[in-house]
Amino acid sequence: MRVLLVDNDAQAASTIQRALKSNGAVLEHVETGEEAFQLAKRYDYDALVMDLMLPDTDGYEVIRRLRWSSITVPILVLSSLTRPQAKVKAFSLGADDFLARPFDESELSARIQALVRRSKGLSHSRISLGLTMLDMESNLVTVSGQTVHLTEKEYRILELLFLRSGSIVAKESFLNHLYGGNDEPDIKIIDVFVCKLRRKLAQAGAADVITTVWGRGYIVRDAVATTQPALRPPGAETGGQGMALI
Repeated sequence: MRVLLVDNDAQAASTIQRALKSNGAVLEHVETGEEAFQLAKRYDYDALVMDLMLPDTDGYEVIRRLRWSSITVPILVLSSLTRPQAKVKAFSLGADDFLARPFDESELSARIQALVRRSKGLSHSRISLGLTMLDMESNLVTVSGQTVHLTEKEYRILELLFLRSGSIVAKESFLNHLYGGNDEPDIKIIDVFVCKLRRKLAQAGAADVITTVWGRGYIVRDAVATTQPALRPPGAETGGQGMALI
């Protein structure tokens, strides 16, 4: 999960970073609304956490610009402004959630995870693909109930693929997700990570989870819900491997 934090209060930002990173989030921090807007246009984030009081503009204007630019990243507003009018204005401009300061760190993490799940069409933190299950809350991957021990980068690659199930993820997107544009290694490193990830999954009994699309990237395929038939998309075929909500 990749999060952009927009807050010019160093102490508050440090608290937020600690809370999110402890839950496995990849976090980037900027202090101005303009920086946030430019980064959100350029990169794909799973969530944006933003204070309303910024040095160059207010958070309302940033939300307005993002939504007018058709940038749909889920936005959670953090603010000391607790009056109802502040919340109503934020929601009317396109914010997805509003958390008043001071806040509990665990609640912040839970709200962001919920935002990301909803934006991906998921109702739970666990996503399964055949025998493989990924839990975004605990950052664990299991195959047939047995834990697969992945490195941090291997987990993030699999998480990105599962969240974008059915879509091809380019190698450049993986680099962006893992390194955020900072000190990025050669793009061939993604092939190395995926090779090691595939080997670990295969050893656990889940081969062929990740498919290579030559010249374009990698993909994991959609499939019907296997544990909750009522969640099966209308017209979906039964059987086969695929993404399911647990």
